[in-house]
Amino acid sequence: MLTMTPTQRAIYERLLAAARTIGPFTVDSKKTSIHLTRTSAFAGVATRKDALLVTIKSPTDIPSPRIVKRQRASAHRWHLDVRLGSPKEVDRELTSWLKDAMELSG
Repeated sequence: MLTMTPTQRAIYERLLAAARTIGPFTVDSKKTSIHLTRTSAFAGVATRKDALLVTIKSPTDIPSPRIVKRQRASAHRWHLDVRLGSPKEVDRELTSWLKDAMELSG
């Protein structure tokens, strides 16, 4: 499991709670990140100095200033990075992105 500051832990716990409202998934701890998985990973969580970086799978690019990095993985797949510095940033908008990602992952 990743080492997290109390703020990072609070963000992570709120992220998991938001994802649980959508549907079942598993948490797969990796060496440098954590994957939230259904049939495949729909989100990845990595620590940064004072925040969490959450990579969300998406069928389209999302035109939001909250997206700090975009990578087109294939014709119908994007990996979008969102930097979360506060538990309050796990909001309705982010939850809707997680819902789309979870549906995309089976």
